[in-house]
Amino acid sequence: MKYEAVIGLEVHAELSTKSKIYCSCSAKFGAGINTHTCPVCTGMPGALPVLNRQVVHYAAKMGLATGCTINQLCKADRKNYFYPDLPKAYQISQFDVPICENGEVWFYVNGEKKCCRLERIHFEEDAGKLLHEEIDGTVVDFNRCGVPLIEMVTRPDLRSSAEAKEFLETIKTTLSYLDICDCKMEEGSIRCDINVSIRPEGSEELGTRVEMKNVNTFSGAVRAIDYEIKRQIDLVEAGGTVQQETRRWDDVKMKNTVMRTKEDAQDYRYFPDPDLIAVEIDDAWLEKIRSEIPELPVSRYERYRNEYGMTAMEARQLSDSFAKATMLDEAAASGKVKPKAAANWILSDVSKYLNDTEKELEATALTSEKLVDLICLIDSGTISGNAGKKVLVQLFETDESAEQIVERLGLKQVSDEGAILSIVQDVLAKNEKAVADFKAGKNVTGFLVGQCMKASKGQGNPQVINKLLAAELQKL
Repeated sequence: MKYEAVIGLEVHAELSTKSKIYCSCSAKFGAGINTHTCPVCTGMPGALPVLNRQVVHYAAKMGLATGCTINQLCKADRKNYFYPDLPKAYQISQFDVPICENGEVWFYVNGEKKCCRLERIHFEEDAGKLLHEEIDGTVVDFNRCGVPLIEMVTRPDLRSSAEAKEFLETIKTTLSYLDICDCKMEEGSIRCDINVSIRPEGSEELGTRVEMKNVNTFSGAVRAIDYEIKRQIDLVEAGGTVQQETRRWDDVKMKNTVMRTKEDAQDYRYFPDPDLIAVEIDDAWLEKIRSEIPELPVSRYERYRNEYGMTAMEARQLSDSFAKATMLDEAAASGKVKPKAAANWILSDVSKYLNDTEKELEATALTSEKLVDLICLIDSGTISGNAGKKVLVQLFETDESAEQIVERLGLKQVSDEGAILSIVQDVLAKNEKAVADFKAGKNVTGFLVGQCMKASKGQGNPQVINKLLAAELQKL
C-alpha cells in the first residue's frame, strides 16, 4: 500500500525587540547566565507584567504579511505546565483569541507554486533554558524567560519534507523582510515543532499525529520528517498502530525518542491572565502597520522572472535577500542601467565581496546609486570591466563616488585611436615571432591584444585595440 504524509508545523520566532515581552529586561542574546532577569520574568510573588507594545506591532505585521485576519481585540492567557525552566509554572500565551488567524503562505517547490494555510499566529513569552555543558551539572538560565515570541501554527497542508523546508525558508525570508526577527538559527531565533501523520494514498481522513520537538535547523526538519514518515509506515506495515505522542528529535543520532504520551489543549488548563488587560489595535494603528510592509519575497521572485527575464535560480538568490533585492529595484528604477546588468553585478562581484568579508550589504558603503554610476562608467567605455572590479572594492569601503575612485587610481580607459595605434604598432615591432606566426596562418590575435593591454597598463579600450590591431595585421 502507498501512504501519504500529512505534515503541520508550529514555528516559533523570537522578535527583535530591545526588551522582553512583559518587563524591561534586555532581550539580547549571549549575556552571562541569569544576568538579564528581574522579579517579573523569574515569576516572583507579587510581580506584575506589562505588555511590550512593540510585540503586538510585530505580531500583527507578520499576520498582515501572511494574509491573516487581525483580531483587533484580543487577550493573553495562561498556559499551565510544570518544568524547571518555567519559574511561574505557567507561560503567558494566547489561546482562543489569537492576534492573527486564517492566513496563507505561498512558496515554490521544484518550480511548482504551493500554498500552506496558517491557522493562527499568536504572541507569547519564551521559557528559560537548561544548561548541561557549560558547568558541572545542570543550571537553569532564566535570561530567555520572557523573550518575546510569535508562534505560527499551520494547517496540515504539507505533504513532504521538501515542502516543509521551502515553507520554513519562506517564513524566514518574510521575517527578515519585515525586520522583526534576526533569523539567527544558531542562536535559536527560529525553532519549530513538527506534527507528522500518515494515511493511505487517496484517503481524506487524517491519521494519528506524532509531534516532534527539539528541531533547530531547517535541514534537521527535513531529516526528522523523513525519519518519522518511515518509522510510522514501518510500524503500520508490521501490524502496529501509531500512538499520539510527543517525541524528541536527536539530530546527532538521527532518530527520535518518546518524551510523553497523548496531550491536548485541555491538559494545559488555559484561562485568561488576570494580570493583563485586553489588547486593542485601533484602525489607525493597523493601517500604520500595513504601510510598513514591503513587497514580499515570493512577489519579487515572480516579478524578477516575468519582468526581468531571470532564471529561477537568479530570481531566488536575489529575492531571498531584502538588501540585494532592494538594491536591484532601486538600480532598475533609476532608468540608467538595465535590470539584468545590475543583477549580474549583484549576483557575482557584490555577493563575492560580501561572502569573502563575511559582511552584510547594509554594513558597507555601497549604495544602489554608486553601483549604477559604476555600470554607467563601464557602459560608456570610460573604464574597462576589469577596472570596474577594482573600483567596486573601493565603493564598499569608502564614501567616494565611482568617478572619484577612477581618477584617484588612474583607471580611466584610453580610447584615443591615435594613442592606441602607436601602442599597436610598437607591439607588432617588438614581437617579430608572433607576426611571423600570423603570416604562417597561426592565430596570435589573443596574444597580441594581451601585449597591447599590458603596454597600455590595462587602460587601453579593448574594442579599439582589437579594431586597430586587426587593421594593422591585415596590412601585413
